[in-house]
Amino acid sequence: MIGKNNLTLILSILCSINCFGWGQKGHDVVAYIAEKHLTEKTMYAVDSILNGQSMVYWSNWLDNASHTPKYKYTKTWHYKNIDANQAFKDAPINQQGDIVTALTTQIDILKSSTTIKQDAALALRMVIHLIGDLHQPMHMGHLSDLGGNKWPVKFFNRDNNLHSVWDSSILESAHKWSYTEWQNQIDRVTPELEKELVFGCVTDWAKETYELATTVYNKTEQGYNISYDYVAEWAPTIESQLLKAGLRLAHILNLIYDSNNE
Repeated sequence: MIGKNNLTLILSILCSINCFGWGQKGHDVVAYIAEKHLTEKTMYAVDSILNGQSMVYWSNWLDNASHTPKYKYTKTWHYKNIDANQAFKDAPINQQGDIVTALTTQIDILKSSTTIKQDAALALRMVIHLIGDLHQPMHMGHLSDLGGNKWPVKFFNRDNNLHSVWDSSILESAHKWSYTEWQNQIDRVTPELEKELVFGCVTDWAKETYELATTVYNKTEQGYNISYDYVAEWAPTIESQLLKAGLRLAHILNLIYDSNNE
């Protein structure tokens, strides 16, 4: 018989195999929105750390890197599993790491005045990606169904799962935009609303996504055939999540690299 702790570990490892989120387009959108909201001073710092490469260039890097021997320790960093019978504050800590712990740690590395450029570059690449993952509801999904990977649905009559649908299927079905067009269309908030959206910290935003995930589960029964009505209902939510992620990523970096934004 498999003990509870061993079962949790096994499920966490399995989830890490197929639990990376938003798909390439979504992560590019988040990074590009963030780039558009960096102050001049922050942009200079980011450009220096990344050796002139853009945040979009690195936005999907961690998904691939997590599958390599060098960075396999980051596999569980893309999500935080919280089952339906658990409150956010009571969710067990994954000893291999989770997205909330990873983001907090990497942000602290960027904040430190003693961090060398090489370490800052690695931390920044991770933060760019993980902020996006933090806002994908299934990255705060259930351990019991591997963040929606074992929650079967149909997408326009074809077998799929809830995680995959939220990664990219709804996004691509709602709008056939490039990442620059996505930014142009959804990044239109007032300064006042932007200030509201970036309020809080990583833990606050994770809890917000967890609550959204609960709603998604409740409204998407297993076996549901997702079609035009579902896409139309949830596309605005995905737009909102991508926008929040981009604005919050810029906010974090501006606070770190531009003292005028404190």
